[in-house]
This record gives sequence, C-alpha cells and structure tokens, in this order.
Amino acid sequence: MQVEILGGTVEIDESHVEESPTEIRRQLREYEHDERQTFDLSIEIPETFTGAVMEQLLTIPYGETRTYGEIAAALDTAPVAVGGACGRNLVTVVVPCHRVLRSGGELGGYSAPGGVDLKRRLLDHESNGV
Repeated sequence: MQVEILGGTVEIDESHVEESPTEIRRQLREYEHDERQTFDLSIEIPETFTGAVMEQLLTIPYGETRTYGEIAAALDTAPVAVGGACGRNLVTVVVPCHRVLRSGGELGGYSAPGGVDLKRRLLDHESNGV
C-alpha cells in the first residue's frame, strides 16, 4: 500500500505487518503530526541478511542516525551490502532505513518514491521533534 507522508509517498508491504492497513496509516499519521516517535506494529522480519539489517535499523532511536559502515561493522559485512538491504526494506519509515547515512554524513540513497528529498524531510522532521 502507498501512504502519503511529509509531502512524499512511501510503499509499505502490509503483508509483512500484522495490524490492519487502517492501523498502519493511523500510526504513520501520528508520526507525521509529532504524536508518535516509535511504532507499535508487529513486523514480520525475514530470516535473511535483509532481515538482519532490518533488526539493526529498528535499534536506531528517533532523531538519531547511523552510517552504513556502523551497521556493516555490527553485521561483519560491507557497507554496500547494508545499502542494498535498505533498498529492499518492505516497511519503510516503520523500519527506519531513512536514518542511515554515508560515512561523511551525506544522505546516500533512498529507494522510496521521492528518493533523497523525502529522506531529508523525514530526518528534518525527526530532528525537529526531538
């Protein structure tokens, strides 16, 4: 399902979330309106490398970022592999791949429609809400 958020669109595969699409949209709306910093959704994490990256992403607090290299070091892999896994994230925003930056602090990529512009808006939103 597609969800409009902060002037952009994110794609969420609701088959990986136990709650209803209505509940997913409600929580994303609360996030957008500074009423929620964490999501209370049951997410199906695959038992794959992408799933391991998703688990790492879920540990990044609202308003904070990590680098691809930091996550790669935790998983004993290469930063580019982490970037690829972030691009396969099926539950964007809820599993916060937007909180991952390049080592120099540059934004890097963002696979959701709206790309890096949406990633910047999400990070700005979170830095203002902290």
